[in-house]
Amino acid sequence: METEATQPLPAPRPRPFPCLGNPPGPRCGHTLTAISGPEGDFSSAKVVLCGGATALEGSQRVDSPPASPGPPSSSGIRLAGATSDVHIMDVRSGKWERMNPQGEPPSPRAAHAAAAVGSMVVIQGGIGPAGLASEDLHVLDFTDFERPRWHRVMVQGPGPSARYAHTLALVANRFLVAMGGNDGKQTLSDAWALDTSDKPYQWRKITDAGETPSPRMYATAAARSDGLLLLCGGRDAEGVPLGDAYGLARHRDGRWEWAAAPGNMPAARYQHGAVFVGARLHISGGAVGGGRMVDDASSIVVLDTAAGAWCTQGKASEGDPPEKEWERSRCRHAVAAVGPYMFTYGGLRGSALLDDFLLADDSTGSADLSVCDPRSQAWRQWLDSAHGNSGAAAMLAEAAAEEAAAAAALGVRRVGAVEDLRCLEENLDSNVERRLAARQEEETTSRSASPTSVSLQQKGVDPRTPPTPDVRLYHRAVVVAQQDNEGSLRGLVRQLSIDQFENEGRRVDPESSAKHDKTPFFERTSMDPGNVHKTVLRELLIPRQWKPSEDRSFFLDAEQVNTLCDQAERVFLEEPTVLRLRAPVKIFGDLHGQFLDLMRLFDEYGAPSTAGDITYIDYLFLGDYVDRGAHSLETICLLLALKIEHPKAVHLIRGNHEASDINALFGFRLECIERMGDQQGLWAWQRINALFNWLPLAALIEDRIVCMHGGIGRSITRIDQIDVLKRPLTMEEGGVVLMDLLWSDPTTNDGVEGVQPSPRGPGLVTFGPDRVKEFCKANNLQMIVRAHECVMDGFERFAQGHLITLFSATNYCGTANNAGAILVLGRDLVMVPKLIHPLPPNSNGTPKATDSGDEVEEEPPTPHPMNDTWMAAINEERPPTPPRGRPANGPSLAFFE
Repeated sequence: METEATQPLPAPRPRPFPCLGNPPGPRCGHTLTAISGPEGDFSSAKVVLCGGATALEGSQRVDSPPASPGPPSSSGIRLAGATSDVHIMDVRSGKWERMNPQGEPPSPRAAHAAAAVGSMVVIQGGIGPAGLASEDLHVLDFTDFERPRWHRVMVQGPGPSARYAHTLALVANRFLVAMGGNDGKQTLSDAWALDTSDKPYQWRKITDAGETPSPRMYATAAARSDGLLLLCGGRDAEGVPLGDAYGLARHRDGRWEWAAAPGNMPAARYQHGAVFVGARLHISGGAVGGGRMVDDASSIVVLDTAAGAWCTQGKASEGDPPEKEWERSRCRHAVAAVGPYMFTYGGLRGSALLDDFLLADDSTGSADLSVCDPRSQAWRQWLDSAHGNSGAAAMLAEAAAEEAAAAAALGVRRVGAVEDLRCLEENLDSNVERRLAARQEEETTSRSASPTSVSLQQKGVDPRTPPTPDVRLYHRAVVVAQQDNEGSLRGLVRQLSIDQFENEGRRVDPESSAKHDKTPFFERTSMDPGNVHKTVLRELLIPRQWKPSEDRSFFLDAEQVNTLCDQAERVFLEEPTVLRLRAPVKIFGDLHGQFLDLMRLFDEYGAPSTAGDITYIDYLFLGDYVDRGAHSLETICLLLALKIEHPKAVHLIRGNHEASDINALFGFRLECIERMGDQQGLWAWQRINALFNWLPLAALIEDRIVCMHGGIGRSITRIDQIDVLKRPLTMEEGGVVLMDLLWSDPTTNDGVEGVQPSPRGPGLVTFGPDRVKEFCKANNLQMIVRAHECVMDGFERFAQGHLITLFSATNYCGTANNAGAILVLGRDLVMVPKLIHPLPPNSNGTPKATDSGDEVEEEPPTPHPMNDTWMAAINEERPPTPPRGRPANGPSLAFFE
């Protein structure tokens, strides 16, 4: 392995932060990878260092293998001491430890590539004492942190050849992508993808993906959390450093696409480091050829993918304090990120191998980085905040949640044990293709002898067309455990059989069984800080960091609310009354102003942001955004801002509380006035209600699932009855169809058929399982998903599973103690329920003991912010309909719930 950075440079200044424990020592050409701790907790994350060269030829360490073979570089300097050892650094303590994993380790190597896949590190390629390493994938499994183990993953068919100086990254928490490098004969430009959700594992060469980057080696590749991969710099076949950058993304239809990033980086380079923090790609160091490195003034550059702009850091000089060491140039080093913090270890400067360890902070998102000691109080405080809901914890939690959220959104298996790179606890659909093929053959045979085949042909439908998969509810639900006593929300995530839920199946008879517009890779213009919807996203879309204001004031004034409504209204005007959507889709039920529950769902199961999964899954909300809860303003304003930001991926339909006569009684009007002032609050409430009249009324997913707020009632037999309703629409103008759509409920169970009077009040009805089946048959549907009713398990089946009720707010009105749920519909049309439990009070109400051991009177629970007492009077005057599965205490008074 050759090096270009050979010109004598000033000796490196003393490293500002001594390494603790058993550090790796001087090296270059190694990899540095951050993995989460147990249960996805990034506050106990580890930084894993693998391999690398530990000496220069002529100064080889005693226990190292011989130097790598190959022709000498033009400078005559060769690296030596290739190793396969593993060191980990605990981010909380800053302490290094050398590991001795079980299993068969890979051969010694440097200039290899690595990627984090859940709790594993995957390495490939490189060059060592015996030449090029094999093209096999080697996996270091940290599922059990106390007993890490090496595995070799067998991959079928052709794939990337043995090579070094290439890149490897995980895209969309699903695809391992390998690119470029050198195979010992030539510099390469190929790109390969391996789907970790598809066994047997196979590499697929990415071809015809647009403007493919030119051949290069010693480039960097880093994946943004929404799945965009950035390939930057490198050295071409002639040894010339490159300054370009390309984005690679995979679209929902399976296509891969390259796109050139705007402009070139300020200084072309190779053998550099690159890592994403949010939407900002930080590039450090590198060589420029001729035995020289990038100068210090250009050592740190940043590509802000949200603004489509490059920027550089300030110049470091001899008189600068040690903190500027971060900006001193180096090459062949390794970088990793945990939350907003970036780690750098080692590298090469001149003819010296480095063993320094640097930590930089980009939590402010400014152009300048601040550097701190990993042992410092500031670093410890930031890590401690990861156990609560404040400070920088949102950034920390995003990294831990991204893998689970994106995997769930894509309908793939979550990465866990190494024996199967993708394992969720059970195989969701390992036999989908085989079963679909069998069903296709069966249905094709039956169609040929069926009158239906003739009718389909008459309609211009080829009966031989492969059938669309049936919609089905997955037999397990994903459940997040309740908050523990330490206040950590990152508790145990487990799967339960839906048959284990006590209340969910009560309705079911026990005897029965739109094309997406392409998301731009880079925004070409900077964000306007005065833009209202951007302000809302910045203030509210922070799932683990958000806290209600202590004085309950709202951060927008009436004019800003009006601007937000104007922007959203223009989007709703362009939409049909019944939306046509494509899977995958994440579906939310009633929220009722319980904004913290919305934040918890975003935190646990993915958020609609650049750092979340919005590129790969739609979000559908089924109404009832306001009333009852304490933060209706935050809830509706955030959803409107998301609709403006992602008009093709975020969808809102109307609920019965999106009407002024209802939300004047159940809290929204009062909240607006109390939090914004009499005049401004009343005006904002009126403007938002005017917007509600423009909301779509239903959504049709893959022509198989219809989603609405209430139900089909007595009057709705066909979807086109909803489609013809013209907006803006008041309840009076919508007539009986709108009343049924927003207010009707299923009957008490599958044994009660037909249309029955509703306990909600005069003029309202419930509909039986026979109505559901007739409606589905008449409209060629397989399922109805609706909200409107509080159900104890957050979701509940009806009509033999042809209807699902969904409710996303927990502990409704502070009394129901129900769970909240969402449904994640994958591409295979399998629905996975995902639940959160109600949060307990801040005090757990357990008896306190005196010094003598005697118990004293237990402390009363402290109300949770979601159940603010300011709304108690309203909820007492209009109690909610008792949730299904929980006996009512006396008759319900909620005629207009």
